[in-house]
Amino acid sequence: MRRIVTGLLCVAACHSDAAEKPAPALAQGAVRFETARGPWVVRVEIAGDEASRARGLMYRRSLEPDRGMIFVFPASEEHTFWMHNTLIALDMIFLDEGRAVIGVVANAAPQTDTPRTVGRPSRYVVEVAAGDAAVHAVGPGTRAVFIGVPE
Repeated sequence: MRRIVTGLLCVAACHSDAAEKPAPALAQGAVRFETARGPWVVRVEIAGDEASRARGLMYRRSLEPDRGMIFVFPASEEHTFWMHNTLIALDMIFLDEGRAVIGVVANAAPQTDTPRTVGRPSRYVVEVAAGDAAVHAVGPGTRAVFIGVPE
């Protein structure tokens, strides 16, 4: 019995370490949303490859104000997101090739596997803390300017 308990504790410890493994450092940039209330600048980590897009903001315990992540896809298509292993609620801002907002998924609940999409092709998705898109009046038609974010 002692061996079983010891084995289970080792498995739990290994699983915990894997879940807490720090993400590799990503390139940084900024997205400036031009809203009716004025510009809103979000400093973003750039998820530009498949591995960083797959990990996203998983395992983060918090997100600083005016911070987020931009997912840069190689092509426009209908992208779907989920909140698996994501510990904080998020807004997902979907942008087309011309950097116009085409839709927002607001307040995506953490640790859920519900598919989230806006039902239209997008090339970029910016994730920010839940509620930020509404506070800053970001919605369909809002234009964005990228600073240090690859095309």
